[in-house]
Amino acid sequence: FEAAVAGGIPIIRPLKQCLAGNDLTDILGIVNGTTNYILTKMFEDGMEFSDALKKAQELGYAEADPTADVEGLDAGRKMAIMASIAFHSRVVFADVYTEGITKITPADIAYAKEFDSVIKLLGVARNTPEGIEVGVYPVMIARDHPLASVRDSFNAVFIHGDAVDDAMFYGRGAGEMPTASAVVGDVIDEARNIEYGCSGRISCTCYQQLAVKDFGDVKNKFFLRMQVENCPGVLAQIAKVFGEHKVSIARVVQKNAKTDRAELVIVTEKVKEKHMGSALCELKEMKSIFEVSSMIREY
Repeated sequence: FEAAVAGGIPIIRPLKQCLAGNDLTDILGIVNGTTNYILTKMFEDGMEFSDALKKAQELGYAEADPTADVEGLDAGRKMAIMASIAFHSRVVFADVYTEGITKITPADIAYAKEFDSVIKLLGVARNTPEGIEVGVYPVMIARDHPLASVRDSFNAVFIHGDAVDDAMFYGRGAGEMPTASAVVGDVIDEARNIEYGCSGRISCTCYQQLAVKDFGDVKNKFFLRMQVENCPGVLAQIAKVFGEHKVSIARVVQKNAKTDRAELVIVTEKVKEKHMGSALCELKEMKSIFEVSSMIREY
């Protein structure tokens, strides 16, 4: 069981035992080594996604069919396990919103660098008064956050509790020996239980029945990159649509202006996912917007 979430990193036992005296409210995790390796290569070596994926497959990090990794499915299952344990309420994979990294481009990486950030595939789980929020998606995260320095195939789980405050567990998230380390640890734990006749000391800890919040009601900041008509009034039109859908703009950057089009980057304040979704649907219908190239959440 210990190996099911973060390879060789001890996290199941700490959540169930060492941190049992805490009211845990937040879990942020880089819990898929394949995607972290790919994003590291894109960020540090300027690789395209397809080239970085091929390299990961050559090294044995990625399967021949990498869908479960690159589409966030593997990380989603791990977040369901951790959220269930941390918040003492059953969370299943179907409750987890999942989005992968296949749409991340070198242009997105360049903007992340300009904003002094990195892009990571994060699992995010929060216990709020309105219910549990849980999802997996690419996030633009500031370089000074501890998770920003987690490179290559390494994993890390960052938690917040009312007593312990912030804590991070870091190490190899995959691989033959790290996984074996976790499995053998479980076997030894069972051997000790049998020796002392005390099996089942810590069983399932899901004693609550908390609601899982609809992802449309979760609030996030967004980085949007779009190709627009290079003429007066376009930004005003976009701002009008955002205002009608309760989306506040925090920052605007315009680059690569050509005769007929320009690249526009908009960073929003926190907004509900459903409001951003409805705003995007309307923006995509506007003749002055050629393409919404990227939508990445910010932490």
